[in-house]
Amino acid sequence: MGKVRIRLDPLGKEIAAERGTSLMDVLHEYGVEFPCGGRGTCGKCKVKIIQGEITPDSLHFKRLEEHAWSPEWRLACMSRADSDLVLEVGQFEVLIQADETTFDFKASDGYGVAVDLGTTSLVAQLVELSSARVLAVETALNPQRRYGSDLISRLEHALIHGSEYLTSMIRKELGSMISKLLSNRDISLDRVVMVGNTVMQHLFAGLDIRPLSFYPFESPDLGTRKFTAAELGWDIDCERIEFYPSIGSFVGSDILAGIHATGMWHRQEYSVLVDLGTNGEIVVGNREGLWCASTAAGPAFEGARISMGMLATTGAISSVEQGAEGITCSVIGNVPASGICGSGLIDAVSVLLETGQLGGFGEILSGQPKLSLTGEVVLTQKDIQEFQLAKAAIAAGLFILLRKLGLGKEDIADVYIAGAFGNYINLEKMLYTGMMDFPLDRFHKLGNSALIGAKMFLFSEGEKADEILAHCHHMNLESEKDFQDIFVDRLSFTQASS
Repeated sequence: MGKVRIRLDPLGKEIAAERGTSLMDVLHEYGVEFPCGGRGTCGKCKVKIIQGEITPDSLHFKRLEEHAWSPEWRLACMSRADSDLVLEVGQFEVLIQADETTFDFKASDGYGVAVDLGTTSLVAQLVELSSARVLAVETALNPQRRYGSDLISRLEHALIHGSEYLTSMIRKELGSMISKLLSNRDISLDRVVMVGNTVMQHLFAGLDIRPLSFYPFESPDLGTRKFTAAELGWDIDCERIEFYPSIGSFVGSDILAGIHATGMWHRQEYSVLVDLGTNGEIVVGNREGLWCASTAAGPAFEGARISMGMLATTGAISSVEQGAEGITCSVIGNVPASGICGSGLIDAVSVLLETGQLGGFGEILSGQPKLSLTGEVVLTQKDIQEFQLAKAAIAAGLFILLRKLGLGKEDIADVYIAGAFGNYINLEKMLYTGMMDFPLDRFHKLGNSALIGAKMFLFSEGEKADEILAHCHHMNLESEKDFQDIFVDRLSFTQASS
């Protein structure tokens, strides 16, 4: 069929692809996001035709009409490169958080690799086991994200099309990253420790994902999965590769690692761990026991359900302030704003509440359908509602877990905010929205707790993970008979706006 050439502006990149190739397969590695998994509903993958032609089919045309865009725009997920093209795409540089936190360890010989396999991003660190020194770091976006930015979209794709390709692509990507860590180093690896959420564990290990797709979302395959490099097709010298165990259906080994990183599992004082990533997880407890749950909070905070939402990349509004001359926005990369990420969304809602532009039930008080932040970036009434759903999920989850242990907010000594997104939020503004209700001085931003914990696991033989697991109890929040009442009660901003 021959090749076509695709030039991406303003990136200055030129790609050679087989004629008829889906743009979804070409553009994902350049930061173009596909949150809805290629159904054309989210509109996040739009590209502008500068030269060439992409003729939309009937479904593509219907989606373009729904988005009400001008004629030069197309959805990359529904387009194919049938001729040479020049396309305008946003220049994205995703902020992937690695880690350099120090911790106590028992020295041993050799080298290990710690891997945080996230829904959105991947981080791998080469660690010298005699000193816990990080020798090299590799980061990448998860290539599976072209089939959906959230776990549900990815599970749907796997159910319809099979999960084998998702398994092979993530294994290939991580194998390549680890090979890069070892390049120009004459060493062999003693072990690789991987952590990630339960869906990522199942997809990497090639496990049956159907139990995670239907109620009660309980999989029999939550334990540690062990591999050799040969089994994974990795061109490295390592016979001990482990994906650490999950705690429950949507509470994975990334949270197990976070619990280890905080030390909350062996302290008498009660602590809270909240990971505000793609799948919002909450842990409450102490050395007597830890209760864990997941919430449907992540998609809004990572931009998947916000009209102009995006990851924390170049062009994203990351913070919002109210000054003497009105609203001012900080934009990642110091470029014109093209969207808003999770930290900016929290700030924006807080500022809009403080300035009286939003009411206690999230209504835009001007009666207009949207509010302008800067340039072309706006928040719609639906965006505010999506934020309310996310913040209510976190608030309700915290209330139920605290109630389970018979605790009040005054009983909590420390609140750990984990995840790359959590590291950038303005805590005071987050508290103002009512998402959480603890004294400000009890909060600690932990950053990439999953990676910290994975590195700590390199220095034990699995007994630490087993000990932490023995402390953990997984809870399905929706099984609480009054969950809906608690959730609905926390949708409003009544306290913030009064």
